[in-house]
Amino acid sequence: MKNHTDLTSARDGENESLWQISHPRLEIKPLKENTIYDVVIVGGGITGVTTALELQRKGKKCVLIEAQNLGFGTTGGTSAHLNTFLDATYPEIDSDFGKEASAQLARATKEIIEMIHSNIKALEIDADFEYKDTFLFSQNQEETEQLKSILSSSQQAGVKVSEVFENGIPIDFQHVLLFKEQAQFHPIKYILGLAREFLKLDGDILEHTFVENSEYKDDIHYIKAGNITVQGRHLVWATHIPPGINILSLRNAPYRSYVLAVKLKNGDYPNCLAYDMQEPYHYFRSHEIDGDQYLLIGGADHKTGHDDPEKAFSALEKYAMENFDISSIDYRWSSQYYVPVDGLPYIGQFPGGDTNSFVATGFNGNGMIFGSLSAVILTDLILGIENDLAKLLSPSRLKPISGFMDFVQENADVAYHFVADRFGTEIIQSTKELKNDEGKIVELDGKKLALYKDVNGQAIALSPVCTHAGCIVNWNASEKSWDCPCHGGRFATDGKVLTGPPRKALERIEIHKIGQA
Repeated sequence: MKNHTDLTSARDGENESLWQISHPRLEIKPLKENTIYDVVIVGGGITGVTTALELQRKGKKCVLIEAQNLGFGTTGGTSAHLNTFLDATYPEIDSDFGKEASAQLARATKEIIEMIHSNIKALEIDADFEYKDTFLFSQNQEETEQLKSILSSSQQAGVKVSEVFENGIPIDFQHVLLFKEQAQFHPIKYILGLAREFLKLDGDILEHTFVENSEYKDDIHYIKAGNITVQGRHLVWATHIPPGINILSLRNAPYRSYVLAVKLKNGDYPNCLAYDMQEPYHYFRSHEIDGDQYLLIGGADHKTGHDDPEKAFSALEKYAMENFDISSIDYRWSSQYYVPVDGLPYIGQFPGGDTNSFVATGFNGNGMIFGSLSAVILTDLILGIENDLAKLLSPSRLKPISGFMDFVQENADVAYHFVADRFGTEIIQSTKELKNDEGKIVELDGKKLALYKDVNGQAIALSPVCTHAGCIVNWNASEKSWDCPCHGGRFATDGKVLTGPPRKALERIEIHKIGQA
């Protein structure tokens, strides 16, 4: 019996993104029992789907496992810019890794944009791909000096960039760089098109399958998800940070970025990509969905779980209103990305992981480019083909941190079992103070509790201790989630994992006969 699944029904937050519109369903067939796959890929975003297809094209039998639906995570929340210039600027790469590294990355990013375009044409994917001129502009002298440095290093790296006297949008500027042959696309349409081709090539997909554990023995990975065990000779974690406690958790900082999709009164939508140089920077582009034109404005980034998401949205909306003649804000959403400690992503063999296990993470704000590049590098590594970028971006460039296991144990020791009936009266009072569809961390007798009241006024109590490394989660009032400020783990209002690296849900605290406000 075939399973027809709508792959765009949800994303990892309450706010709907511009990409979550109706798409043709994929036809997903059941797995054959006792299959030993060449490669098991965990994670159904652009990294996982592209990797699965690349390996399947090369004759490897692959299965793609996704905890929710394809595009549930960052791919469903990206603003989908495709750039040859990166969040880690070429002057920074020159300084930290050398000029040859900058040249390698400039060539690779250009080739990735061409690869995405080639896939779209060859597979006839209606993914709204367009090449765009891209403007990076300064607004004060300090930013202008940085811009001049970026110009010089980018040109030396081989990027097509020049100085111009416009920035493509109605915002004042002091100096502008024009980058040619940049692009934009529709990320969900794209990965669904890749997934269809993967299925045609006899690849397998498992959705709504949360991987709880993996074990490696006798040269086989055993990936366990509920009552299902999937076997494979190679394992790829395409999940940002791999699950559990590992060194990559300490080398990547989780961030949220915020996006508005607005309509303009004058209908004068920019025909370009644009970026300012503020900290955090703003980014702009237009996109047409079902005949409606939108301007996408992004920014207000902050570390996950550290700042108030509603304040971030308010700041972004204020900025947008000050600079554009807006008739309506039709969509607003946020998405997660990870900033690597040394600026470049970690792609390759999983340090400290099992044999033949691989990882791709630390993409900063360039997830669509680096997710696709990861597929190329990981495919070569698994096939035993030399790849020039594999050494530069290898996770093995990490050095073990002194006292790492002490850190893990110290954080794990903060976990506790909260006895709800001991504080029944106090919990009832705390829930009365909550509005419907609101969450809050409350403290009772020195113990913390994560309380949420649903739209019907029913209370859900959870331990606020993140099941990854023991940090205390914070309430995200915009996306209606519990977010960990340490490593970016995110949980739904019922405690289920939305975003790794946690493997387990937040502990549910039973509340009996609780009063309602």
